[in-house]
Order: sequence, then structure tokens, then C-alpha cells
Amino acid sequence: MNTRILVMLSLFVGIGAVLHAIVPPFFLGMRPDMMLAMMFLGIILFPKLPYVLILSLATGFISALTTTVPGGQIANLIDKPITALSVFGIFMILKPLFKGKFAAPVLAGVGTLISGAVFLGIVLFAIGLMDASFSVMFMTVVIPTAALNTAFVAVIYPIATGILRRTNMSYAVPTEKSAN
Repeated sequence: MNTRILVMLSLFVGIGAVLHAIVPPFFLGMRPDMMLAMMFLGIILFPKLPYVLILSLATGFISALTTTVPGGQIANLIDKPITALSVFGIFMILKPLFKGKFAAPVLAGVGTLISGAVFLGIVLFAIGLMDASFSVMFMTVVIPTAALNTAFVAVIYPIATGILRRTNMSYAVPTEKSAN
């Protein structure tokens, strides 16, 4: 594993944790999960399974520590790896069609919907309110969060790719210049 890439991924997790902490909750203590956007950015920029696994576990642990949702600790630990592997699979299948400026935000939105469904399913099952609450929570928390993450990735993705291009870290492929 490339140490520079692991440092970049840890920066993404750190930035996501700060964003997660400063975004206020807007429905029954649930807040938009901005760590997801940073996790998706890491998956898109460094699409290798070991990096995806490490990123998902780190994101899951940090989200579990900072959640305000009852039962959210266990849900985050389960949700993040499932979501990361799903998004990674979708990305790898659609990679030949991937045009970053538009595909990255769409992938972030779809990934947020997957994450929200898994997270709410686990939390509401654990609490015992699965019957009536899922659709309400999905509509009031997950869909606005998906829109927010889509817009966030649409702004951040071109900036991140530009920075990686200038530092010769483009898409985790070391160039001859950076290998020396």
C-alpha cells in the first residue's frame, strides 16, 4: 500500500469528521452524514479494494463515535463497509462510462441513498419501529442528505482531482517522476 495514498485517505476521513460535527441535525437528532461524501471521494479517486476496506472501516468507526442517533453506533459500523463495497462495485462496473464531473456526484447521491437505507434499516430494526418510521425518515433525512452530498461532491471532486494531478498522485497511479 502506498503511504501517500493512506495519508490522503486519512485526510478525507478527518475532513469528513469535521464536516459531520459542524453540520447541525435537522430531524429528530439525525444529521446529514458528510463523512459519506468524503468516503465516496476516496473510493472514486483511489479505487482499489484494500484502500476501500480501510477507508470504510475508518469512516465507520469515526461515524460511530460521533453519531447522535440512538443505536447509530452499531448501524454505522455495519453500514459504512456495506455502502463502500456497494459503491466500489458500482464504480468498477461503470468505470468505462465514468466521466468524472457528472458521474462522481451521481455516484455520491446513489451511495448516500444506499447508506441511508442500510443505516435506517438497522437502527429502526434495533429500536423496533421498522413498520411506520422508515419511509418518513428516508424522505426527511436520507433524500436531503443525498442531495447535499451530490452538490458537495460536484464542488469538491474537480478541486481534488486538480490537486492530485498537480502533486502527481493522480488516481493512485505513481508517475515516473514521483517513483524516484
